[in-house]
Amino acid sequence: MVFSGKTPVSDATRWRVLEAAAELGYTGPDPRAASLRRGRSGIVGIVFQGALRTVFLDPVIRIMMDGIADGVADLGAGLLLLRDDDDREPTLISAPLDAAVLVGCNAGLAESLATLRARGVPVVVIEGDAGPEVPQIGLDNREAQREMAQHVRTLGHERVVSVTLACDASRRRGWIPADQTFTVDVTRDRLAGFHDVFPDAAALAAAGSSIDEGLIAGRVLFADPATRPTAVVAQSDMLAAGVIRAAEEAGLRVPADVTVTGFDGVNVDGLAPYQLTTMAQPAADKGRAAGQAVTAMLQGQDAASFRFTCTFRPGNTAAPPS
Repeated sequence: MVFSGKTPVSDATRWRVLEAAAELGYTGPDPRAASLRRGRSGIVGIVFQGALRTVFLDPVIRIMMDGIADGVADLGAGLLLLRDDDDREPTLISAPLDAAVLVGCNAGLAESLATLRARGVPVVVIEGDAGPEVPQIGLDNREAQREMAQHVRTLGHERVVSVTLACDASRRRGWIPADQTFTVDVTRDRLAGFHDVFPDAAALAAAGSSIDEGLIAGRVLFADPATRPTAVVAQSDMLAAGVIRAAEEAGLRVPADVTVTGFDGVNVDGLAPYQLTTMAQPAADKGRAAGQAVTAMLQGQDAASFRFTCTFRPGNTAAPPS
């Protein structure tokens, strides 16, 4: 009763029990036995594609993870981060999961989905399509990027380039060809929104969402003054921050010489005095909705799908071309 907290006891009794347990070296009921009794492990798996270090480096994912933790709080469950690759497949087969959240559901995560569903593990997908039977937590990526591109066009820009997130699991940097096959849904959808407004504009793929990747891309874009764009539409705020650094490195003023826009609406350390013109997404709400969907399924209830909307956030990094 003292260790479970399910039955009220007096403070004096609690302290006597705890002191006796300490003398005996007893730390409490075995959680493995408790999980067998409940028929649950108390673990919700969060499955990512690629290196898990991105979870801790990308502020959007960190915020989203906080939201997931909030969403499953009523279950008293812990989160287990899993990497989606061939080396990790045995973990998906054997890990004691009550449910799983797939972050994205592209070709790279399809096998993980099949493995989990074969085990009967309830699955929720964030920003991906796993079919009508799987709850989906989506974002208006295409519409939001189209809105930002239209803002840039309204300012009068014509020489515009998109700096994108990774296109596929290879994370290859470089110019994106017209016949590019995308296995990352977010990249594909945001680029489609950009091309709705600038159908013939070039796009340069980064290897991921980071300031360093934006810096690498920006150095390519600003290397030749004769061909440099007057505006760069980046698919994340981190990429946009790196592009701004590259612009300063090239002696360009933002936004007087080049407009730079982002996507996500997160705080980027060291970006002052700039305030990014960006599309702000409700990352915490996305994660919370996924966690609540998991909670509903584990409680035998129907889990709802949600599609969230981004909000245009003006800053001081966009202006008409000089």
